[in-house]
Amino acid sequence: MSEPGMGVSSAARTRPKGLTFLSRYDDPAMSTVIDMSKAVVLLERFPALAGATATVGAGEIVLLRGPNGVGKTTFLRSCAGLLPVASGRLNVLGHDLVAARRAVRRHVALLGHTSQLYDDLTVVDNVQFWSRASGVRDGDLMGALDRMGVSKRLHSVPVERLSAGQKRRVAIAIVIASRPRLWLLDEPHAGLDQSGRGLLDSLLVDAAEAGATVVFASHELDRAEAVATRSLSFSGGLIVSDDE
Repeated sequence: MSEPGMGVSSAARTRPKGLTFLSRYDDPAMSTVIDMSKAVVLLERFPALAGATATVGAGEIVLLRGPNGVGKTTFLRSCAGLLPVASGRLNVLGHDLVAARRAVRRHVALLGHTSQLYDDLTVVDNVQFWSRASGVRDGDLMGALDRMGVSKRLHSVPVERLSAGQKRRVAIAIVIASRPRLWLLDEPHAGLDQSGRGLLDSLLVDAAEAGATVVFASHELDRAEAVATRSLSFSGGLIVSDDE
């Protein structure tokens, strides 16, 4: 694994205007962000996590490796407080998610395979909806759109008319603006063109440098390994290796 920022091209490291990260990420007392021990998570009766153990520290960029169906998405959704832990331990940002999994949600952002945007609304309407739902200022979201290269000519366009890559950029911008302390991303490069992927790589490094923690699953290993500081490999619902 490379050090933060190593392996990312100079083009990817270019920081567009429109958004800066806030020092609110910094919390000297919060050195451990994810503390999972022998966690079992059931999907119906199937153990999608079958006793997984992992620790993730503040400011890390952690790549989740492994084929489909081995527990990566379940790990992300569990850390977001969306799936209950049947047994074992899971603490995220100091919250016991076995006892109260909703407690962590305002500090965490999860970007899944779908954009979670409303197709019949324009880009700006979507931005305003999510800003009101999450308490984010409209100005921050507009700056985040600029950061992800979403041009102003697209702001009044219905989302259903956007390309898959443009939708992905808007969805990532909403994540940026919420300034989560923990970023949970499932195949975040999917649908993005080369420029968008470079912007995302730069964004992940910037977020970690500001004190946030990034955990992401990806099959694009050459690109992902250039950004990640560490990787966790999954097999059969277990974390089978931890490569620093």
